[in-house]
Amino acid sequence: MKVVAVNGSPHPRGNTYLAIRMVLGPLEAEGIETEILDVGGRPVHGCAGCSKCLKNGGRCVLGDEEFLSWTDRIEAADGLILASPSYYGGMTGSLKCFLDRLFYQSRRTGAFRHKIGASLCTLRRTGSLTTVNQLNRFLFASEMILAPSSGPGIIHGSLPGEALEDAEGANALRQTGRNMAWLLKMKEATKETVPPPAPEKRVYMNFIRKEAKKD
Repeated sequence: MKVVAVNGSPHPRGNTYLAIRMVLGPLEAEGIETEILDVGGRPVHGCAGCSKCLKNGGRCVLGDEEFLSWTDRIEAADGLILASPSYYGGMTGSLKCFLDRLFYQSRRTGAFRHKIGASLCTLRRTGSLTTVNQLNRFLFASEMILAPSSGPGIIHGSLPGEALEDAEGANALRQTGRNMAWLLKMKEATKETVPPPAPEKRVYMNFIRKEAKKD
């Protein structure tokens, strides 16, 4: 089993990295392989809304070799952690661009359905809940299973290393890691006896409708 963490911070070894490590530690203690992808400091193009990935086997046509390598490793993993500092009350721009393309290209294949996920946010003071909610939207929309914790995946710190001083936040992130490991092992142990529900075809409805022609 493997869990991939996506680091949306442009500082690959800053507080967001420390928060990710707080979750990965308990996973590694349970024998689960982990990997961190540093996306935040890379120039990532946003989604063009062309929908060509839906006709291209779930592969973004804008994807360069690095992007496709990242997405292949993420889609092959059993669990996914999304982590970002709060920038103006939201995730970093490069991470948003990356996630838009990653999750849009997986719509047809259902690559993330029922995988185990978690979202983390580091911040100095405000914007944590909106950032975590933004990240969670990708997980919920893909029918992923979110690992529970006593806290919402938020840890405070401004200067590098200050996240280690948020004892309550660190406690909640370690809980996330332990619960994530448990869910992964439970899912693996029951895959033959408790099959997942079949996917249901998604139904779309537009709220703007053309008026009926009058005689």
